[in-house]
Amino acid sequence: QLQLVESGGGLVQPGGSLRLSCAASSSFFSVNTMAWYRQIPGKQREWVAAISTGGRLLYDDSVKGRFSISREVHSSTVHLQMDNLKPEDTAVYYCNRLGASPRDDYWGQGTQVTVSS
Repeated sequence: QLQLVESGGGLVQPGGSLRLSCAASSSFFSVNTMAWYRQIPGKQREWVAAISTGGRLLYDDSVKGRFSISREVHSSTVHLQMDNLKPEDTAVYYCNRLGASPRDDYWGQGTQVTVSS
């Protein structure tokens, strides 16, 4: 059974940092480009960053230069280091394979990130 467990969210002031982690099933992790997504209530889930099995990095323009994605092969974990956070980064953050369907694919519970003074 697929496992995607996100953690590390919280409340932080603008300009602060958080590090998110996602523990995935090893079989799923080893063959997929992994990505982080975020969703604000009432809006569509959006992709923010991805990392291929070979380590190629992709970022949405809204987070480029502030967020950094990485993967730990030995623990099948994907991280998202978020620096210089802005109020507009407030959302529930999820991890999954790049291209996962919001409706047809399995998703974990996500982790809430709130950026507020």
